[in-house]
Amino acid sequence: MPQHENIDPESLVPLAALYEALPGGFNAIPDIVARRETLYGMLAQMTADLPPNENVRTEDRVIPGPAGAPEVTVRIHQPADSSGSRPGILFLHGGGMVLGNLDTDDLTAIALCESLGAVVVSVDYRLAPENPYPAAPDDCYAGLTWLADNTGTLGVDPDRLALYGGSAGAGLAFAVALMARDRGGPAIRFVMAPYPMIDDRNETPSSQAIVDVGIWDRAGNIEAWAWYLGGESADGYAAPSRAADLSGLPPTFIDVGDQDMFMDEDVEFAGRLEAAGVPTELHVYPGAYHGSEVFAPTAELSQRIVAARLDALRRALG
Repeated sequence: MPQHENIDPESLVPLAALYEALPGGFNAIPDIVARRETLYGMLAQMTADLPPNENVRTEDRVIPGPAGAPEVTVRIHQPADSSGSRPGILFLHGGGMVLGNLDTDDLTAIALCESLGAVVVSVDYRLAPENPYPAAPDDCYAGLTWLADNTGTLGVDPDRLALYGGSAGAGLAFAVALMARDRGGPAIRFVMAPYPMIDDRNETPSSQAIVDVGIWDRAGNIEAWAWYLGGESADGYAAPSRAADLSGLPPTFIDVGDQDMFMDEDVEFAGRLEAAGVPTELHVYPGAYHGSEVFAPTAELSQRIVAARLDALRRALG
């Protein structure tokens, strides 16, 4: 187990348990297929006894994919008492571009639907290394255009569309926002981006300091970026930190823990957004590691993190 004197004590408990059950963490499993199976199996065990949320109606649907690419599956969460026009959130799961599916972050998507009264559309985008860049952002952008084209049938206010993604999903949210800006695509009201994965260079102090954590650390990040880029150089859509021009992006919320390897790149990116005239709210949480609010949901720190996100979304979307 790595040095942990700076990690929030409540949040450390499940991290230590994970490290004991799986020495070295998920990245210690070299085969990506086996790594996915291990992650998905653990998540399934954690959620097996949870009853369905009767306040949310859910359906999976297949939509057109990017030009020349396969169709994309989306999961649509709607309030059970859906009536009138509601905010629409395009939800992009995390997983470092190499892990994750519609199930892995589903509880978060359902909670957003219930708490905000929003229609949440989650995208099952293609993963690397089987499908390197630009498959993932192209699939996510297809999800955005489909959502914008179907606001009427979904009961969504077209003027209240938001992007939500954590980690890799947050990096993809910025990629989609940049694509929408550059292509004259759908108008996006807000970007919610917890601890975004946005820089392939791994040069910041925090990216070098956070190692052997078991969740997401330097070795796993370097590996994931190599798989995602498939040997090619990153542009500003692949790694939004490389985007030269950030002007014209939607108002943005970024949060990150000071025990997260993404801290420095995220803080720098938030500063660049502000300098480009993009209204940006930034939270840096002492003691939080990558995804700590997911692994330790009952911790007081985790509750503050989630509450701040919901408050920002309510203010942005009405």
